[in-house]
Amino acid sequence: MALLLAVFFAALLTGLPIFIALAGSSLVYTHFSTMIPDFVVLHRIAGGVDSFPLIAVPFFILAGNLMNTAGITNRIYDFATAAVGWMHGGLGHVNVVGSVIFAGMSGTAVADAGGLGTIEIKAMRDHGYPDDFAVGITAASSTIGPIIPPSLPMVIFGVMANVSIGQLFAAGFLPGLLMAACMMVYVAWYAWKHKIGADQRFYWAVLGRTLIGAIPALLTPAIIIGGMATGAFTPTEAAIAACAWALILGTLLYKSLNWKQFYRISMETIETTASVLIIVGAASLFGWVLTTTRVTEQVTSVLLSITSDPLLLLLIINVLLLIVGCFMETIAAISILVPVLMPAVLKVGIDPVQFGVIMVLNLMIGLLTPPVGMVLFVLSRVAKMSFDRTVMAVLPFLFPLLAVLVLISIFPQITLYLPTLWYR
Repeated sequence: MALLLAVFFAALLTGLPIFIALAGSSLVYTHFSTMIPDFVVLHRIAGGVDSFPLIAVPFFILAGNLMNTAGITNRIYDFATAAVGWMHGGLGHVNVVGSVIFAGMSGTAVADAGGLGTIEIKAMRDHGYPDDFAVGITAASSTIGPIIPPSLPMVIFGVMANVSIGQLFAAGFLPGLLMAACMMVYVAWYAWKHKIGADQRFYWAVLGRTLIGAIPALLTPAIIIGGMATGAFTPTEAAIAACAWALILGTLLYKSLNWKQFYRISMETIETTASVLIIVGAASLFGWVLTTTRVTEQVTSVLLSITSDPLLLLLIINVLLLIVGCFMETIAAISILVPVLMPAVLKVGIDPVQFGVIMVLNLMIGLLTPPVGMVLFVLSRVAKMSFDRTVMAVLPFLFPLLAVLVLISIFPQITLYLPTLWYR
């Protein structure tokens, strides 16, 4: 085990990609420390991605890319502006509401930050909002994307933990809305403190017109969530339905998608899917090594020797995940830590669906923390701000997110109400 972990951390410190660190350290371990043939490494990597639910990954990625390219983000933003732009700190609220709607389409925080973020930051700058506030609220609201279904990280968690993806999607809905509510409270407080007024007056006619324009886009989350809730299709089939609907909108209704754009989107989807699946495969191998060497049992024993109280255990795990999120990419962290932490979580009676939402939210907060916060890098480029200034702009917005994390850890009903209502 010392050899395995030494090679793994040495590879990370030298800047090698995470999948090479995972697979390479496992290969070194199996080659020098066991009698296991080396070809088992390839078998375990292939077995890690040989999973039907993982078919949803490329389709959810493709659906998000199609939505970004088809001009749907502009319609969402216009509707959100008409709906809440009249409030004090209006464009801050628009930012949050737009992210909630877009979350039902993309499933990733980076897509939200890169898609809606460009529109939102420019609009807030044009209306005289401080750059720091514009970047901070854009970054924080983008984390709603992987909490409200569909969610790419929850698909990976469901595969690694053998948990119903449909239940995970249902469990994320209320916490996602709670995140939005907490952020809007913070925006209202900021607007009151800095005497920021409304950005436009409320007009029913404008709301109706923008709603009509946004209805086709708003049907996307309705198709995904409604279809799974009624049992019409599985999460994988929901991803395919989302892609089909996005294609209909882009090619037939809005006519904003051409073959050249579709080719580019397809190549981007293939590239992103390949990077996700190779991490999943390498992490499956690494997790198998940890399990066969009984590391997971040892971690469980250590955690249970500290406490058997579910709340205290969740507190310890939350701290661990927040630290890991600062240094590790989301998919890799889920793939590595789920086999290690799940045995202890199950032994103290924590519902795995609740734990899945808690884990994803922790790692979403990690996207806003240096040194590996992907959302920070994206918005730093979008806003043309230094990385250091972007980090400082985001820091105040971590408090609403941490408040939601505490609430869903203490009150499991927030996450389990809808899964219980729809699936149990």
